[in-house]
Amino acid sequence: QVQLVESGGGLVQTGDSLRLSCAASGRTFSSYGMGWFRQAPGKEREFVADITWSGDSTAYADSVKGRFTISRDNTKNTLYLQMNSLKPEDTAVYRCAARHRLQINYNYWGQGTQVTVSS
Repeated sequence: QVQLVESGGGLVQTGDSLRLSCAASGRTFSSYGMGWFRQAPGKEREFVADITWSGDSTAYADSVKGRFTISRDNTKNTLYLQMNSLKPEDTAVYRCAARHRLQINYNYWGQGTQVTVSS
């Protein structure tokens, strides 16, 4: 089992920045690929970004590319999402997820943290 707890969400204005954190516990964090997903009210959950277990490769949704940066610190068992130039359309509940490096699907999820961007 892997337990994930997000933090860092809040209410900000357009153009502001936030850094989300996801603290992991329970298994060897460095064996897991990690991702960030978000879900806005009335919308489907969408992929935001992910990072390999080693941190040597990342991927982003087109909507956040160039504004968001995913990173991880395996010594602290923590995943991060630096969000810059925030827009109202970034408003959502952000959740982190983990998948073992030998698996494809994410099977561990955090509860989420709310990000609200006012115009």
